[in-house]
Amino acid sequence: MTTTAAAGPDRDAARVPVRGLTVLYDAECSLCVFVRDWLAKQPKLVPLRFVPAGSDEARHRFPGLDHRVTREEITVVGDGGQVYRSSAAFVVCLWSLRRYRRLAHRLSTPAGAHLARTAVLGASKWRESRQAAAPGWGGRAYRGGDGWTYDPQGGWSYSPPPACADGSCATG
Repeated sequence: MTTTAAAGPDRDAARVPVRGLTVLYDAECSLCVFVRDWLAKQPKLVPLRFVPAGSDEARHRFPGLDHRVTREEITVVGDGGQVYRSSAAFVVCLWSLRRYRRLAHRLSTPAGAHLARTAVLGASKWRESRQAAAPGWGGRAYRGGDGWTYDPQGGWSYSPPPACADGSCATG
């Protein structure tokens, strides 16, 4: 796992173990709130605390962080001062969960890191497209032509788009 902490790429874990994590999330993004709620319900090996990014509480608890960046990019802060951003933050969240620690270890390999980065970039692009289409989206359902649907109440679901038997779609 990589991190921006001064301790180096391995966080000096033997000397500074992670015993708690604070997840800074965008409280105005329904996808971020959904993920926060999902994380909160999971059995944990390491406690997670959730603080809205850019909030007064976040500024008070972490005065050294660039809080503008925390609203744009997932950021997780360890109890020893470790700072994880982007895909490293995603992986460390999974690492804290009982059911997903093995997956987190796989995602921290070079091949897995590419997959983790792709997942984080995909979520970021989705957020950008939703904010551009409807600033302050505020919890409405997303329905893409790709068959994926996101509803803040029920989460993600997939229904394949209709077949192109009449030749009306690009694939024939």
